[in-house]
Amino acid sequence: MPDKSAASASRPARDLALIATFAGIIAVLGLLPAFYPFGTAVPITAQSLGVMLAGAVLGGRRGTLSVLLFLALVAVGLPLLSGGRGGLGVFFGPSVGYLLGFLGAAFVVGWITDRGGPTYKLAWGLAANILGGVVVLYAFGIAGTALVADISVEAATVVALLFVPGDLIKAVLAAVVARGVNRAYPGLIGTAAADAKESSAV
Repeated sequence: MPDKSAASASRPARDLALIATFAGIIAVLGLLPAFYPFGTAVPITAQSLGVMLAGAVLGGRRGTLSVLLFLALVAVGLPLLSGGRGGLGVFFGPSVGYLLGFLGAAFVVGWITDRGGPTYKLAWGLAANILGGVVVLYAFGIAGTALVADISVEAATVVALLFVPGDLIKAVLAAVVARGVNRAYPGLIGTAAADAKESSAV
């Protein structure tokens, strides 16, 4: 019979490793060049794909913590954002809403994904990525752009529409990759719901 206490003891170490790994994945995706469509102040980057993957593979809690770790490293000055940007200054620019939205996006993607059950379902995962990685992220991003750039919400929304096609493609890619990871390493998702049931049973 498996030793449940040993498994429980090893879980925090595994969680920390996964959180650090996905913070690294988001950082690595920043090595891809940023694209500023039509001279906009907010760049199109691949890092939102990493945020979706963090939530889709790790779930809400761990996915959010991986993004929080990444943003903390950026805040202390590491040039981990696309284009080699880093430091506290980036949190006062037009893209601050999207950076803070990374946290909300990872949480919502992971929260919805967790509730799809222990087996990753492509359609469910795609819906989670679109709701969290596009809708939630854009809500934060548009509000941040409007506030910092001192433009109307409508104008910020028009700018954000330039990002939609690319982010929908990222949502599909994240869902496909997450399904492959879940097949190779079952048990990564659905843990939040399972942990809640265990806690209520105690």
